[in-house]
Amino acid sequence: MTENTQLKSKQYGRPDNERVIPFMKIALPAAVISILLTVASIFFIATKGLNLGLDFTGGVSAELNYSQPVKAADVSEALAKAGFKDSVVQTLGSNRDLMVRMPVQETAEAADLTKEITTAAQLPGNKAEVHKVDVVGGQVGNELYIRSGGAVALAMLLMLVYVTIRFEFKLALGAVLSLLHDVIVTVGVFAMMQWPFDLTVLAAILALLGFSLNDNIVVSDRIRENFRKIRGAEPLEIVNIALTETLRRTIHTSATLLLVVLAMMFLGGEGLHWFSVAMFIGVFVGTYSSIYIGTAFALWRGLNRQDFIVQVKPEFEEENEIPR
Repeated sequence: MTENTQLKSKQYGRPDNERVIPFMKIALPAAVISILLTVASIFFIATKGLNLGLDFTGGVSAELNYSQPVKAADVSEALAKAGFKDSVVQTLGSNRDLMVRMPVQETAEAADLTKEITTAAQLPGNKAEVHKVDVVGGQVGNELYIRSGGAVALAMLLMLVYVTIRFEFKLALGAVLSLLHDVIVTVGVFAMMQWPFDLTVLAAILALLGFSLNDNIVVSDRIRENFRKIRGAEPLEIVNIALTETLRRTIHTSATLLLVVLAMMFLGGEGLHWFSVAMFIGVFVGTYSSIYIGTAFALWRGLNRQDFIVQVKPEFEEENEIPR
């Protein structure tokens, strides 16, 4: 009789056959791993730097149209023979329309570059036409790089304000720390591997912030609900229950996003390749951090039931009835 009563009290109204996963049991080892990953990422970013694309360093972009389908490798080889080194060729929807990006060339005028690229891009039996040539200076690219960092910082600040207003500051601070962790680790992998970092990768970083924040909000909402609903349970138990209840949703969301990312990675062409690589890394990092950084940090800061209960000020408390 005593054992059944204890079992039911530990379930806190949950069916006896629904097991609560003790996520926070490995919170300390997970925190150590997160710190090591963050330090390693910062080390690679500081020592090796990012392999910035032409969007940030400046360069030339040109849109080509061929009379017949063409391979990007053949175009890149033809441009290299003509003296256009380090060119990046991407398809634009079809095998006849391509985008060419290359470092800043000695020829400053766009008109001269158009003639030179048109001549260099010709292939045997396949005529090429240049539709558009854009020249981006190094100063413009540097300003874009700085503004991109500012955009990420502003996004995190607004997320901190939003989660604080909707839930609680301890959860908000944990959520922002998990987002910062996701960004640093993802960028750190690109720095370590020296993969190209351009505007498409930056777009993936911003998309990753939205994905990770959404995961944090779902978990925070369930934690708040359980703190208000469950009585007599320790904060650690309530957090484990909330994470167990949201686990299925987290797995379904992450798996669905991974399917889309893998499809873009293998079928989206060169233009979406590094975007999908960044998202692929970010999905794993973001799912992990929402549990073992955002939630664990809030627990470490002393998250408890009083954080979600509206305190009644003394002047509004019901006074004792005055005897007649």
